Amino acid sequence: MIPEPVETARIVRELKRILKARGITYAELGRRIDLSEPAVKRMFSRCSFTLSRLERICGAVDTTLLEVIRLAGDGDGPAADTLSWDQEAELAANPGLLGCFYLLINGRKPVELARDLSVDERQVRRWLARLNALGLVELRSGARARIRTATSIAWRRDGPVRALYEAQVRQEFLRSAFGANGEALHFRSAELSDASSQTLVKKLERLASDFRELAELDRSLPRREKRSFAVLVACRPWVFSMFEGFKRSAAG
Repeated sequence: MIPEPVETARIVRELKRILKARGITYAELGRRIDLSEPAVKRMFSRCSFTLSRLERICGAVDTTLLEVIRLAGDGDGPAADTLSWDQEAELAANPGLLGCFYLLINGRKPVELARDLSVDERQVRRWLARLNALGLVELRSGARARIRTATSIAWRRDGPVRALYEAQVRQEFLRSAFGANGEALHFRSAELSDASSQTLVKKLERLASDFRELAELDRSLPRREKRSFAVLVACRPWVFSMFEGFKRSAAG
């Protein structure tokens, strides 16, 4: 058994987070590792895992024990997914700095940045130093940087980044038929009660949270195993203008 109860609790917390993010129930996990659902529940509730059992569980959910330990050791709670106004303002004012930060939070190593951003290593070092001064990364020996934020950032609604880029992002993102593999677009419109609309908003917030957790889990994967994805989640009281036109015609 792993001897440290606090460390074990953190590992179990991360395993539960991985299961939730990937939609794997205790019953499904039990099938993958040849255990009954009650046995899996007892194992998680008691935090009683042998090292070999932990490795088997990690393999069953497509991760590694080293990665789970890394996630468990990153802190006592989830990293912040929002930045201060001043941090956003600096990023918005410098597209290169913003690009550097985006690649870092998505798992790029500092040594890869010069090639990916088509700049020299001196420029990368300047950007890294600035991100360190802003408190967004922590520079370490051996040309390494520890990210101090979540992978998926929720930019401030009235902040500098959204003010500068939102119109362009919306236009570029929606310039697609959303019919290719890995793409999806669903639009629904109906009349809902206040209670149902509040439930809908909570479900969308949960989806955004799930996206963040998946991004965090995949941060350390090699770049060849992932690609950039974006999710646009929105809802609001709305009536199609065509129907408003019908109302005006009928009133006339």
